[in-house]
Amino acid sequence: MRFPEDVPLLTDGVVTLRAHEPADVEPAYAMCQDAEMQRWTTIPVPYEREHAVNFVTVVIPAGWRDGGFWAWAIEYDGRFAGTIDLRGGEAKGGELGFGLAPWARNAGVMTRAIQLVLGHAFGEFGWHRVTWRAVSGNWASRRAAWKCGFRRFQTLPDAALIRGVRHDEWIASITSDEERVPQGNWFTIPVVEGDGIRLRPLDERDIDRTAEACADERTQHWLSGMPAPYTREHAKDFIETRQEWAAAGSGVSWAIADAADDRLLGNVSLFEMTHRIDKTLAEIGYWGHPEARGRGVMSAAVALVIKLAFTPIEQGGFGRRRLVLFANEPNSASRHVAEANGFTQIGMERAAAPLRDGSYDNLVMFDLLKTEVR
Repeated sequence: MRFPEDVPLLTDGVVTLRAHEPADVEPAYAMCQDAEMQRWTTIPVPYEREHAVNFVTVVIPAGWRDGGFWAWAIEYDGRFAGTIDLRGGEAKGGELGFGLAPWARNAGVMTRAIQLVLGHAFGEFGWHRVTWRAVSGNWASRRAAWKCGFRRFQTLPDAALIRGVRHDEWIASITSDEERVPQGNWFTIPVVEGDGIRLRPLDERDIDRTAEACADERTQHWLSGMPAPYTREHAKDFIETRQEWAAAGSGVSWAIADAADDRLLGNVSLFEMTHRIDKTLAEIGYWGHPEARGRGVMSAAVALVIKLAFTPIEQGGFGRRRLVLFANEPNSASRHVAEANGFTQIGMERAAAPLRDGSYDNLVMFDLLKTEVR
């Protein structure tokens, strides 16, 4: 193909994909100074102007002329906003790649660009499958792919190589006969306050307090599935997997924070939200930092979560019909939280909760129906 003559112009009236031109060198160079671009992509660091010149005027034209790499400039609001590309093409399939300037983010630009490129891949190129990859943790890239219908998200350990360092990699795909619309839920975690506490998403500021809470002897006793000893790395992994829950629509997890200083006091979660049979069910679980015990913190947090759980999705809640909760029979504090919030004991599984010494506790089961809450 000739460049730029044969580069197809793609547009939806808001975003336009066009051939790169020399004037794109400066904005491309500026885009690649962004810390997020450098963190999640394989671009050289430090990124020099000559890298942008080579990419725009040599690499991209060669890709169109020789095949195997087809890159468009993303134009939005009359400006160069980034680059999106298809690569591969063997056996009716290939990969998608993209990068967006900071000023154009959070405006739906990349979602529109991806839809345009997918239409071209499945139409003009005649591809059957397009694959997306990103370094694990690049939630902005994953959300853009999810919005456009990519599915079958998986994590490949150490599959990505960035400047000599291995990272876990996400991979997903979409085929020509699949709808280009989001599959399942990607839960937004609302921030709510009440009774002196704030429920908010867990993040990096909570790593140390999470490690302290989960290394506590009492927490370790009742939650025997936790690693022991429990380290900061375990806390980082815990926070990361809670983000994975939200992205997969399988659960939501909050930091319970002091409303005055935002210090972590514990954790409360809704999970099992993609139950194989009952999609209106959720299980609730929690743990507290030792400093928060005996203050009614967990009972207050669970009350806030119950309200969110039973609020319809269109009103900002999670549209649940029934909540279940499990507690070791001797764990009177956990059972008190359930009872204080109106849960009903509906059964007991005998010798079902393993402890670290090899013994087993009975496991008490509670539930709460939406119709039982005023």
